[in-house]
Amino acid sequence: MFERYYSELKELKENFCERKLISLKKAGKYIFEDNKKYLNLSSNDYLGIAEDRKILNNFLKIADFSMGSASSRLLTGSSYVYAKLECLLSALYRKDKSLIFNSGYHANTGIMSALLSKRDVVFCDKLNHASILDGIKLSDAKMFRYKHLDYENLEELLQKHRNDYETAIIVTESLFSMDGDIADLNKLVELKNKYNAVLIVDEAHAFGVYGSRGLGIAEEQNCIKDIDIIVGTFGKAIGSMGAFCCGHEVLINYLINKCRPLIFSTAIPEINIAFSYFVITEVIPNLRNQRRELLITAQKLREKLASLQLATTGSSHIVPVILGENKTAVNASKVLIDNGFYLLPVRHPTVPQNTARVRISLRADISYEEIAAIPELIVKAETV
Repeated sequence: MFERYYSELKELKENFCERKLISLKKAGKYIFEDNKKYLNLSSNDYLGIAEDRKILNNFLKIADFSMGSASSRLLTGSSYVYAKLECLLSALYRKDKSLIFNSGYHANTGIMSALLSKRDVVFCDKLNHASILDGIKLSDAKMFRYKHLDYENLEELLQKHRNDYETAIIVTESLFSMDGDIADLNKLVELKNKYNAVLIVDEAHAFGVYGSRGLGIAEEQNCIKDIDIIVGTFGKAIGSMGAFCCGHEVLINYLINKCRPLIFSTAIPEINIAFSYFVITEVIPNLRNQRRELLITAQKLREKLASLQLATTGSSHIVPVILGENKTAVNASKVLIDNGFYLLPVRHPTVPQNTARVRISLRADISYEEIAAIPELIVKAETV
């Protein structure tokens, strides 16, 4: 009965693509496995907030919230705590309205599948996250994937296809999580205005890190007001869980009525929503120096990688080292872990074929000196 599954799992293992769940203990910037200690460079806790006991203890002094919700938001799962955070986000982004979701995956699949129909078209960056692609597939809309960060290619597709459909959406990540590179949002605003399209920007990996107030690349590039829907997450730099979107009132109201992941999911407990509010208001404003140092560390690491002729991309706190074959990335990961750096291999289908890599997710509480040995270890692994 299960022959196909056995066969496919065997093939994944032979191609160095097999995934496994592992049990870890985390403490600050370290991970512990089998009583061994590793520097954690594989998480999205970019500011070190999720494991900061001082921040958590300060929050718990004022916390008096439910640990469960037992209902969807449209029944009894919502509360003033949700309203407070949504009002804060709307004020920060100067948008009409905001909406909280259980996760970034819920947000992207829900937004794309709700706003699009078979009468519509979506223009999607080739390297957009799987959650965006899954939402588009659920919508039955026509999708055109433009070459990564290639806005000439995007305009060619808009010129050729835009007028054949009712609503057009352009969707992009602001900071791409597997390549560490950054979209030109002002160019996308120009194209969305020229071709009468809706622009959706996913700030998942930039929210909390970029911009004077930590609002993301849109704040950094000074174009928040021109983006129709901004998506962000609390589960990365904010150190909490959940996600949100901000936008025009009619779009948010439409999502409340049509977005299935919102309608049919039990709401996140109040205590998580309150913690996100606490971090955004009380913690992030005090981390400007840490955010600046994080990007300086990333630049130093890229320079070291380049000096050793190791291929990397981007300019952010996410530093991928492109190694090519799956086996090479797996070997590099093993060498790094053996030397105390918790860095896992990233392989197809997460990234395109023959671009397997180790992705170094830097944290504000990790100095350059602590990671300076990584490039030489990767070179060593390539010769094994």
